[in-house]
Amino acid sequence: MSTEQVTLEAKSPYELRVNLGNQVPESDVRSALASGDMGFLHSFTTGSTVDGPGVRVVAWTAGCMWRCLYCHNPDTWTMTNGIPVSVANATKELAKYRHGLKAMSGGVTISGGEPLMQDRFVVKLLAEARRMGIHTCIETNGEYGARLSDAELDTIDLVMFGLKTWDPARHERLTGRKIGPTLDFARRLSARRRPAWIRFVLVPGLTDDLDDTARIAEFAAGLGVVERVEVLPFHQMGQYKWEKLGLEYTLKDTSPPANEVIERTIALFRNAGLKAY
Repeated sequence: MSTEQVTLEAKSPYELRVNLGNQVPESDVRSALASGDMGFLHSFTTGSTVDGPGVRVVAWTAGCMWRCLYCHNPDTWTMTNGIPVSVANATKELAKYRHGLKAMSGGVTISGGEPLMQDRFVVKLLAEARRMGIHTCIETNGEYGARLSDAELDTIDLVMFGLKTWDPARHERLTGRKIGPTLDFARRLSARRRPAWIRFVLVPGLTDDLDDTARIAEFAAGLGVVERVEVLPFHQMGQYKWEKLGLEYTLKDTSPPANEVIERTIALFRNAGLKAY
């Protein structure tokens, strides 16, 4: 796909996008990451009702250090697969929707990929959103949460993050990364009293261990800032991307979880005193 054929706004984050920023010299990529004046975006999507409160615009960043086995957007792992966008142009795009977002009690969510791989760009774009009176949210795996100062973290209206599993060895198999930094970030959100939503992806044979889930629920309830837990059933909507990118997809024979398993998992979170859906 050539950059001439691609607009920033996409109909769906499931659209495969590759090599859209590979013409940017590596030195310019490093400079952009340091200054935050330019970011690499997979796309903007509009009208989302599943990425935070109300109706939202979602900026999907490119670049992620995790390699989740069930990732539905592996094209966002590589930063230069994204479209290079200046803060000014991203702000201009967002401004188109500011009145509608306010009217529909929505806002902007920066997701990914992992947005905090581009932390300076994210901070600058969210500052522009706040200047327009737009509710702000990031969806992050939390590993790079320390890149945000306390002052920067305190200006974000909502943080969404995933808890993949509780067992450290299983977490490393699932994501390729250690769980410790994510838990540390969650504790920091708690200490600073920052509102949080948790997402838990339910994958048969991988994350459906009830004892493990109960530990996650206990931890989440103890944070005291978790407003909502979303149990997300595994799906195969991203499988074609793995195949197109020549990646080995080990979950091709995995089915979505049964309804009774979903309800049982939701009940574990509710029993811990959390609002879960």
